[in-house]
Amino acid sequence: MPFFAYKGRNARGEPVNGVLESANRGAVADQLFNTGITPIEIVPTKKGAVAARDNVLARLFEDKIKPIDVQLFSRQMYTLLKSGVPIMRALAGLQESSTNKSFAKLLRDLRESLDTGRELSAALRRHPEVFSPFYLNMVRVGEMTGMLEEVFMRLFNYLEFDREMRERVASALRYPTFVVLAMAIAMVVINVFVIPAFAKVYAGFKAELPFMTQILIAFSNFTVRYWPLLLVATASAVIGFRFYISTRDGKYRWDKLKLRFPIAGKIILRGTLARFARSFALASRSGIPVVQGLTVTAQVVDNDYIASRIEQMRDGVERGESVLRTAVAAGVFTPVVLQMIAVGEETGALDDLMQEIAEMYEREVDYELKTLAAQVEPILIIGLGIMVLILALGVFLPIWDLGKAALHH
Repeated sequence: MPFFAYKGRNARGEPVNGVLESANRGAVADQLFNTGITPIEIVPTKKGAVAARDNVLARLFEDKIKPIDVQLFSRQMYTLLKSGVPIMRALAGLQESSTNKSFAKLLRDLRESLDTGRELSAALRRHPEVFSPFYLNMVRVGEMTGMLEEVFMRLFNYLEFDREMRERVASALRYPTFVVLAMAIAMVVINVFVIPAFAKVYAGFKAELPFMTQILIAFSNFTVRYWPLLLVATASAVIGFRFYISTRDGKYRWDKLKLRFPIAGKIILRGTLARFARSFALASRSGIPVVQGLTVTAQVVDNDYIASRIEQMRDGVERGESVLRTAVAAGVFTPVVLQMIAVGEETGALDDLMQEIAEMYEREVDYELKTLAAQVEPILIIGLGIMVLILALGVFLPIWDLGKAALHH
């Protein structure tokens, strides 16, 4: 689409100018009016195309906005608004003090949007890659209820919990991942360098080799001869898998399969349900209706299968069913959790009970992560033992047989 340079005045009567990409002048004028700018002049330009190319190059090297930036932003906004600082001045101060240039640019865009008369939630909605639907809905509710600073504090606590949960999972998986990677590298080295050397020795004896040795040598020869093909096949499999799980159906099936993994599956399930329970409790405490709360929490659980179960709960509540009945039908909650939901719904303290459910799941996840190494270690030892046994039978047994034959003669 063509680019158009425009000049106009904002709601305060101040002159503004810029470049927009649109189908025609009328579409540009409509876009400007929707943002509170009265256009004075709109002319075609080629500068936008150059600027677009420059922006692509700039984006490749600019700082990325990380979740910790959004978390700190939430905490700082709570402190500033709680102290009575006007929101425009608060954003200006955060923009000046931000060490992340990309986030500073985002804050400047928020200020410009607010300056045209938009609400903060609408300004944040212009950056869906940074702020999740749950975050946007919470800010919207804070604006409607006049509890914006309290909502920012709750969002900070929620983002802190989410970050700690992900870091604990990554830390717990670091050791088994390193061991499995080391075993894979060892197998490659043995196949490419060690077994071919032994194969030359065996060929000199011209003796009949054990079946296990023949298999190892054949596999090693195949690896050495066709390693480029194996490399391409592995890369293609990885790319194909990533493409498959990027599709809606593929991600749903993969997320469902992950919950069935031995050991890791129950950790993923409990961590996901803890995120759901805490999100739902936060939404409920902030005044979001149950149906809308289930909708926004389904978007932040980071598991399409669990999200579909939550959306099923939402549909049931819309039909007039109780939260307890829909939770039972979802089939992902334990009996203890279902009892807590029943008590919370009966007493009208569902948000408090969901908070306790989140804390219970967090304690279970914490325990599972602490014992993860102890649970995985026997599996790794058995795998290493099988690998050593195969190598011993395939590589050293012929040498042992040849040595006994030599001693016999």
